[in-house]
Amino acid sequence: MSKKVLIFSAPSGSGKTTVVKHLIEKHPCLEFSISATSRAPRGAEQHGKDYYFLSEREFLDKVKAGDFVEYEQVYAGSYYGTLKSELDRIWSKGHIILFDVDVKGGINLKKYFGNDALSVFIQAPSIAELRKRLEKRGTDSPEAIEKRIAKAEEELKYAEQFDVILINDNLETCLKEAELLPIT
Repeated sequence: MSKKVLIFSAPSGSGKTTVVKHLIEKHPCLEFSISATSRAPRGAEQHGKDYYFLSEREFLDKVKAGDFVEYEQVYAGSYYGTLKSELDRIWSKGHIILFDVDVKGGINLKKYFGNDALSVFIQAPSIAELRKRLEKRGTDSPEAIEKRIAKAEEELKYAEQFDVILINDNLETCLKEAELLPIT
């Protein structure tokens, strides 16, 4: 059984989740790895579908128990991570795991999986475009958008640590480039 993984990371608003969903529709052998988080659900997000929503205490207890492959405190009080049980769940079906994680998580996963992983960094063509996308999304306050922009500027410095960089200037072009990735 193949234990390959595909890792997608990007600053918030770069289009990563759109690309990931597209690839999952195109390739039935791919399965989305559901991350655990200590943050509250946003909008219509559901436990066990979008994330495993845990309290901060539950999350930290799982860290202490060694239940995570990787985890990160992305924002103060907001932890994100990949549960070992999630990997087992997907590999038991013979599927390839597709990660949609923050940039530090992507780097950590690439270190963990080495040559069994293909890591992909997606970026918007500019910070100005990224800001426009975050504002258009309408899910964050102006203060939260400023935090995300500052974080994006920092995350862009790590792009070169990924195997592939996709510039999402035009969504259709980006999706076609993603389809050409060596997935299996």
